[in-house]
Amino acid sequence: MNKRKVLLWSIVVALGGFLFGFDTAVISGAEQSIQAYWSLNAVEHGLTVSIALIGTVIGSLVGSIPCERLGRRNTLLIIAAMYLVSSLGTAFSTNWYVFLFFRFFGGLGVGASSVTAPVYISEIAPAEKRGRLVALFQFNIVLGILLSYFSNYLIGQEGETAWRWMLGVQAFPSLLFLILLQLVPESPRWLILRKGKLEEAAAVLKVVMPLGYEGEIENIKNSQHQNGPSANVQLLSRKYRFPVFLAVAFAVFNQVSGINAIIYYAPRIFEMTGLGRTSSLLSTVGIGVVNFIFTLIAINFIDRIGRKTLMLIGSIGLISTLGLVAQAFYTHNFSGWAVTVYLLVYIAFFAFSQGAVIWVFMAEIFPNQVRAKGQTLGSFTHWIMAAIIAFSFPMLAEKLGGGNTFLFFCIMMVIQLLFVWKLMPETKGKSLEQIERSLALH
Repeated sequence: MNKRKVLLWSIVVALGGFLFGFDTAVISGAEQSIQAYWSLNAVEHGLTVSIALIGTVIGSLVGSIPCERLGRRNTLLIIAAMYLVSSLGTAFSTNWYVFLFFRFFGGLGVGASSVTAPVYISEIAPAEKRGRLVALFQFNIVLGILLSYFSNYLIGQEGETAWRWMLGVQAFPSLLFLILLQLVPESPRWLILRKGKLEEAAAVLKVVMPLGYEGEIENIKNSQHQNGPSANVQLLSRKYRFPVFLAVAFAVFNQVSGINAIIYYAPRIFEMTGLGRTSSLLSTVGIGVVNFIFTLIAINFIDRIGRKTLMLIGSIGLISTLGLVAQAFYTHNFSGWAVTVYLLVYIAFFAFSQGAVIWVFMAEIFPNQVRAKGQTLGSFTHWIMAAIIAFSFPMLAEKLGGGNTFLFFCIMMVIQLLFVWKLMPETKGKSLEQIERSLALH
């Protein structure tokens, strides 16, 4: 394997994850200024924060269409352009409805990216490195979140129009992503299954596995013969019900952990515990740092100890920390930085488990013919749940209180622990075709 080239391709494609994370989290530092700028009520404010997620839901739902018809690489080029237009549009908006449109447009790119990038990396990565390489997507998501928090902290000191700069700086990495994608080839599995271009696919696979690429081509062709042409395969057929169940359940659990409530509303949550505005923004940077560090650690373990072990460890940690946060709200024990510490530990466990595993696992469990469709289903479920959580969190926190809200997240993680323990299969070290055969037995 030409390790440098495969790593380069994976890093470039994973930059879509960086923009995904930056775009998702940057609103946390700007949301209160935006609310004041347009004098938004609670419902309008919830819509403003969640509109990008609504776009993400739709983008994830339709993401498999260009991914299958135009190819993984061409779809990523379109996504990069969408990020660029969205960042500039939101930064210069003087009308609330125009602002909503550009946030929604950027959300479409995030949703499509969550389908296309993991699929692409999973299809070019050798089995023994796939977990680590696909996890680069999540690593870049948390790097984007971290840098957006840090950027917000620096820019947030610069006056009433700082929110425009917070949103506008994303144009620079978006342009870089668009340029670097010129270095990336098309997915060899897409070239074989959708276009029948064996020579082009072989050229890519020679780089990935120079000693065994002929056998890999035969495996891909055999999987096509077993399942039929990609365009004719129905995802929601009986034979795929187990991977469909796994993807939907995994995506739901990812969001009912409360992660996006914390990512989107971190400064507000910290202010609820009595911290000032500057301290809250600084604490949010701390969340980004911990998220980054523990995602990096998880990347180094995901191909060693496996996806399931990471999820078992993480589930126990999430139950413990969410329970402590709920207790702090119930007892009003906000002395010192207790809740900040609990949430930092929570983020560490989330990054080490759900955060690192989700995009890897969903990109692995579907057969070649329905991988993009399966990733679309998983991403759609993930983002529709994220939109519901982001839209409802301010109202839930106001009406139910922080204690009940975080207790709900805690109970959901108890159910996740049972799901992982009893139902989640291990996929480490297996080729995509081997995983396909093993899941077909369920």
